[in-house]
Amino acid sequence: MQDFLQAWNAAATTSLGFFWMALWAFILGYLISSLIQVLVTRERMQKAMGKDGPRSVLLGTFFGFISSSCSFSALSTTRAIFNKGAGLAPSMAFMLASTNLVIELGMVIAIFLGWQFVVGEYVGGIILILVSWLLIRITRPRRLEAQARKHQADTDEEDSEGDISWQKKLVSLQSWQNIGQTYVMEWQMVWRDVLIGFTVAGMISAMVPDSFFQAMFIGSGGENAANPGFLAVLAQTLVGPLAAFFTFIGSMGNIPLAAVLFGQGVTFAGVMAFIFSDLVVLPVLRINAGYYGWKMALYLLGLMLVAIVIAALSMHYALAALGMLPDFSAVTAPGEREYFKLNYQLVMNAIMFTVNLALVWLWYKAREKSHGHDHRHDHGGSSLTDKVLSALAAVSVVWLSGGLIAGLF
Repeated sequence: MQDFLQAWNAAATTSLGFFWMALWAFILGYLISSLIQVLVTRERMQKAMGKDGPRSVLLGTFFGFISSSCSFSALSTTRAIFNKGAGLAPSMAFMLASTNLVIELGMVIAIFLGWQFVVGEYVGGIILILVSWLLIRITRPRRLEAQARKHQADTDEEDSEGDISWQKKLVSLQSWQNIGQTYVMEWQMVWRDVLIGFTVAGMISAMVPDSFFQAMFIGSGGENAANPGFLAVLAQTLVGPLAAFFTFIGSMGNIPLAAVLFGQGVTFAGVMAFIFSDLVVLPVLRINAGYYGWKMALYLLGLMLVAIVIAALSMHYALAALGMLPDFSAVTAPGEREYFKLNYQLVMNAIMFTVNLALVWLWYKAREKSHGHDHRHDHGGSSLTDKVLSALAAVSVVWLSGGLIAGLF
């Protein structure tokens, strides 16, 4: 019983610790998304990124890099620019860049895994974008794209301020109230997925033995782990996204587990595929389905899986040809992490939480002005999926609360 209480407490603490690490990025990502939706006109977005050509893809990559964020907020911002008229390829470039070409992610990878994985993350991220762009040009999903835009148009809010420039909107109280409303709406759409995802991530991290993940990667930890054949490398690369599915929360939280996998003999390609797979997990699929419809969500899932495998294998064999593959025996698995301490995350969380309170206050004032009714959230009742998610979210709250209380015993 004592062991279970300790594991329960560790799971709850880990879940909250992971969320604490990502909190400022969540708020910043949804703020950027809300600013784009309110300040940027559809015509301006179509002019900058409305095509699927090199210039638009390059702009999407650059904007994604400078707005680097976690998976959930990247999804929201991508939805905003796509809804404003950006092409599918530039939108994908933005999403992939904002989750893979991330400075803080590179720093964490360097600490846990070494410089080769940092190179793999950044160069591989560019390969992901290029392969996705190529696949979009080959498959030409015009019909799916049109259906996705129609799906978004059904719940799209008309710009109540017409053709006012973004400079004037930026100093308008009405615009900031609209930004507050949009910000709160973004959280309302994904808070259950976030809560459930982080809860499950903590449970997996604290309660599932490392040997479970090692068993998933065929050929890891054996005599040939240092020099596996192509089939073993391919198999581990294909398993990488499946293993990431169990962790839910994306690359930032997956890096310590990736170090565990590499230390146990999983190939460079398998670990990179695992790290790249933050956008092919179930919560992301469900959110994309809500944004674009299930057909487009499944298309994007397949597109990214193919791109992930190609990028991971390309980086593995490129480093192998140069004699630069890292030695897994030199990597030690990370121990227990101290999440809540005085560091840059505390400062960033304090700043962004203050911003969060201001945006919620603006939402409240706008709601008060409209007599407590925000018509953008009326979608004709709850679906079965919504009810199931609400039930799971309630269970998650009970689990996390119980885990914290278990620490007292």
